[in-house]
Amino acid sequence: MSDEWVAFDEPDDAAIDAGVDEVVGAPSEFTSGDAIDEIDVEAALAAARLEFGDIEAELAELTRPEGEHSGLPVLAIVGRPNVGKSTLVNRMIGRREAVVEDVPGVTRDRVTYEAEWNGRRFVLIDTGGWDRKAKGMAAQIAAQAERAIADADAVMFVVDAQVGPTDTDEAVVEVLRRSGKPVLLVANKADDAAIEMEAASLWSLGLGEPHPVSALQGRGAGDLLDAAVALLPEVGAGLSRAGGPRRVALLGRPNVGKSSLLNALAGGERVVVDSVAGTTVDPVDELIELKGTWWWFVDTAGIRRRSKEASGHEYYATLRTQAALDRAEVAVVLVDASEPLSEQDVRIISMVIEAGRALVIAYNKWDLTDEERRHYLEREIDRDLVQVPWAPRVNISAKTKRHVERLTPAIETALEGWQTRVSTGRLNAFLKSLQDANPHPLRGGRQPRILFGAQVQVGPPTFALFTTGFLEAGYRRFIERRLREEFDFVGTPIRILMRVREKRSRRRG
Repeated sequence: MSDEWVAFDEPDDAAIDAGVDEVVGAPSEFTSGDAIDEIDVEAALAAARLEFGDIEAELAELTRPEGEHSGLPVLAIVGRPNVGKSTLVNRMIGRREAVVEDVPGVTRDRVTYEAEWNGRRFVLIDTGGWDRKAKGMAAQIAAQAERAIADADAVMFVVDAQVGPTDTDEAVVEVLRRSGKPVLLVANKADDAAIEMEAASLWSLGLGEPHPVSALQGRGAGDLLDAAVALLPEVGAGLSRAGGPRRVALLGRPNVGKSSLLNALAGGERVVVDSVAGTTVDPVDELIELKGTWWWFVDTAGIRRRSKEASGHEYYATLRTQAALDRAEVAVVLVDASEPLSEQDVRIISMVIEAGRALVIAYNKWDLTDEERRHYLEREIDRDLVQVPWAPRVNISAKTKRHVERLTPAIETALEGWQTRVSTGRLNAFLKSLQDANPHPLRGGRQPRILFGAQVQVGPPTFALFTTGFLEAGYRRFIERRLREEFDFVGTPIRILMRVREKRSRRRG
């Protein structure tokens, strides 16, 4: 982006990621109902070109099409707690994305990542530690690992080479044999040649040759990836998150009910739910069908505090939540309706807006509210969420499944607003009418005007305005409000980029 552009409600250039068919309209875009005719638009274009030069080239720089990918094979990684599965995942995907800490049980759900090796793309499923004697939440974690095996095309079974085979490892082998899936045996923590030799004892598990590797150091990682790719089919059971079903992130404070909502939508125990706050650490992807439509839902870790104030795996979990939001198209922010709105609720909603994602606010635990609480909640919304009156609101109870079905229409409405496109003709007709009726206040003895405008992207709707002077914040908010009223931008932030003539004039001088 040119440094002469002034951006508002835009965190960085990476947010500009949706392509457009045409950034500058042609006369064919107009209908007889437009408030401005073709000659006026050509005059506006001419005026803008006279002041700013090749505006088409500048607007084209603001667009970047988003690619799509087809279905992918799936590789599940299973093993006992603390054998290094998440460290191995990070090694395989080439980045530190899976949460790793030297404490068993940090990974609790099935977590999916996309990976590529030698031109082959595939999906990795990281799972919680499998323990045949597990009870309570640990038993749920083991069940998630078994489900991952069922959903995968092939399985990577990770064993601690320094410990050797254990009774739990042999129990996992029985599960793997019953699944009938191809299995790659991995002897992790083989940090030197001596331990690699000891890894030969893993032949006793009956899964073939063990592949010694040190996920921490990277020893043997390339050979392991070669073997894994060779095991995978050309066409698999997975689907890339970059294409196909729409992607929905579930966000909120810890213990607000995100995992319970995902289970309610899925109609089963897809993710681990516990009354202890912070059960979910990694973002958990689930492909769910709702009324004949498939969606990617991402259950994220509860955001307890600012990332700079967090520590340990909580800090990394917050970063993963932000990454999950960046990959999503719409965010459902869950708020505990039974408690007063908190500063953290407002901060999470602001995070969604800054990321440029469509927004739905779900007031969960509605079954725990009474008339008095609902009265105070309305006052809190009017006071604390005054900046997002455009976000659809749904009152639900994930625990009882009350009104959960209302989420889907709200999400669809938000996505429709997020992808709404206004033709250049209609936009300039709107801008002309708006300025004629409500001109910008005088600024330094001059009255700034918008010479030309174009929508340069959807997702979120972003508008580039070529102006004769700087538009003040109040007037920009006025433009945004009127844009929402005129073109029905529900459930989406709006971004305005401004190219100011006076800055260019000073540089020329």
